[in-house]
Amino acid sequence: MCPEILWQWAQLKGITVVGAGDFTHPAWFRELREKIQPAGNGLFELTGEFRSGDLPDSCKGEVFFALSSEISCIYKKNGRTRKIHCVVLVPDFAHAARISMVLARIGNLNADGRPILGLDAKDLLQIVGDACPEAIFVPAHVWTPHFSVFGAESGFDSLEECFEELTPHIHAIETGLSSDPSMNRRLSALDRLTLISNSDAHSPGKLGREANIIESEISFRAIKGAIETGEGFLGTMEFFPEEGKYHYDGHRMCGIRLSPKETAEHDYLCPVCGKRVTVGVMHRVERLADREEGFKTKGVPGFHSLVPLPEVLAEAIGLGPQSKAVAREYKGLLQKLGNEFNILLDEPLDVIERASSPVIREAIARVRSGKVRIIPGFDGEYGKIKIFEKTERTTISGQATLF
Repeated sequence: MCPEILWQWAQLKGITVVGAGDFTHPAWFRELREKIQPAGNGLFELTGEFRSGDLPDSCKGEVFFALSSEISCIYKKNGRTRKIHCVVLVPDFAHAARISMVLARIGNLNADGRPILGLDAKDLLQIVGDACPEAIFVPAHVWTPHFSVFGAESGFDSLEECFEELTPHIHAIETGLSSDPSMNRRLSALDRLTLISNSDAHSPGKLGREANIIESEISFRAIKGAIETGEGFLGTMEFFPEEGKYHYDGHRMCGIRLSPKETAEHDYLCPVCGKRVTVGVMHRVERLADREEGFKTKGVPGFHSLVPLPEVLAEAIGLGPQSKAVAREYKGLLQKLGNEFNILLDEPLDVIERASSPVIREAIARVRSGKVRIIPGFDGEYGKIKIFEKTERTTISGQATLF
């Protein structure tokens, strides 16, 4: 996950601006200072000496870095322990250093890439705003049970309860992998906010599993403007929320997955061990929503529900996403057709079939139309995507041979 690898994978995925990650960590801050340089637009470019790697010509493009950090606040408020993650982006190293200097007085920034601070999230917002008025501040993955502003285990029922009089300074929330914009729009209190989505990558190949679509000049100021006003913010690319780790309720240790209705029937207790289940995102949305499921909000940005291309290829080939056969097919498709977003969203299906196979064409067509079956994720376990039944791959291949 070093800058040069992020630079390479951003091009493979089709990403123009990627977060540089955790500028608050002193060692990482030093590495960023060494490897990326100001591009003159509030963003950064990889310095020339680190630009290398085997990239297909079809994927090459400009990549800019935004200085970013995720910060964990753990504190007590209104009689409960709160655990809130927030994302901060700044336009230059000076402001990043200023924020880190203040936070270093509160907690140990050397301890973890994502610092854990005994700090009220409202106070963090105040600190960031005072140190860098140009900063972007967004509550992260707002529905995750354990570490989010609306999380069932440690969150709040409203932004106002968390950020109080500073709430008007919150212009966006990050929906997280286990929810999508349509779920969030069931809360009228969120109507004024821009719903952003980020990949939350823990390895380079996970970049772009969620992303934001912005039509503007490429600059920090333009990104901030799009997030704060909605102008130029065209929408997001989304995980199918059922695939997220916390969509349903459940208890992973006992292998128990429950819908919100089933959880209520079991009085929120695991039917195997009797302990309280982890209440997931769908349940929490149902609890706080003041609109029915399927409510349509006019004039809001749209979104695309996607399955990462390696998972699509794995389903088409019938092997695991980490298999060598999937890696070969992935590399070959990118060489022929360009970056992953182009293949998943834009490339004509006939062209995809000529570059691969009828089964892969059909797999991508089904993802585009939402014709997938998902066993929902729960209590930290990802959901399982099924695009084909076992016999379908053979049937589709046989039809292609016949005709």
